[in-house]
Amino acid sequence: MSTPHPHPWRGVLVATALPLGDDLSVDYDKYAEHCAWLVGNGCDGVVPNGSLGEYQVLTPEERAKVVETAVAAVGGARVMPGVAAYGSAEARRWAEQARDAGCAAVMLLPPNAYRADERSVLAHYAEVAQAGVPVVAYNNPIDTKVDLVPELLAKLHGEGYVQAVKEFSGDVRRAYQLAELAPDLDLLIGADDVLLELAMAGAKGWVAGYPNALPAATAELYRAATGGDLDTAKQLYGQLHPLLRWDSRVEFVQAIKLSMDIVGRHGGACRPPRVPLLPEQEAAVRAATEKAVAAGLA
Repeated sequence: MSTPHPHPWRGVLVATALPLGDDLSVDYDKYAEHCAWLVGNGCDGVVPNGSLGEYQVLTPEERAKVVETAVAAVGGARVMPGVAAYGSAEARRWAEQARDAGCAAVMLLPPNAYRADERSVLAHYAEVAQAGVPVVAYNNPIDTKVDLVPELLAKLHGEGYVQAVKEFSGDVRRAYQLAELAPDLDLLIGADDVLLELAMAGAKGWVAGYPNALPAATAELYRAATGGDLDTAKQLYGQLHPLLRWDSRVEFVQAIKLSMDIVGRHGGACRPPRVPLLPEQEAAVRAATEKAVAAGLA
């Protein structure tokens, strides 16, 4: 048996978009190919069943098969599924499913059916940690209304419930607070459009959106930014930022899938209640993507 990586959440982990057929059924063959393509183009792993993967509108059978498909395509050491659920018992069951499928880590939102207090958050992570697979917290106060502030993340890490955090608040100042309060908690870039700022603040990984369409260029950007090659990083960041900022917008799934279509991948439609982009949104994403392609970034 190979030794598991001590930090499987580090590097560029792509929150994978999910290819759907014309009837909106999951195309598992295309998904497997997509995971392999991402890893073959410089990404370190994949995050199935994140919000970009539309997990909220999958059946339990589909959600489980997505994880198994990713593991079969790239190996469990490279797969960190999202295990978010309204109930702690259900989230724990998803963590156990990921563990049993061979995944090396999982990503977990706080309770988000309501504005959970600190005690509920701690209890939720304590329950899922019982599955025995390393947990990466996902802080997305914009969408969940529960903010994993640095003090709370330090408590979660101190109790051994979480090993890292995908930080999506957009507040780059928190990186420095986290480094003081919980120096061994790995900070992961959670929003594409603060990549350079969080990389410079010591991020150890990136749970990424736009590599779905432009894996090689975005992986190069990440490696330059975290490796201290700021000249390369700043140039690429400036070129890619018109796309990266869509990762922090409500329509991020549609935008990234459209970019995938434009570069010749299978993006395709989303399941309702997501609706297609407005014409002006589509035009903006199309123009930014075509500009990136023309610059040789695809």
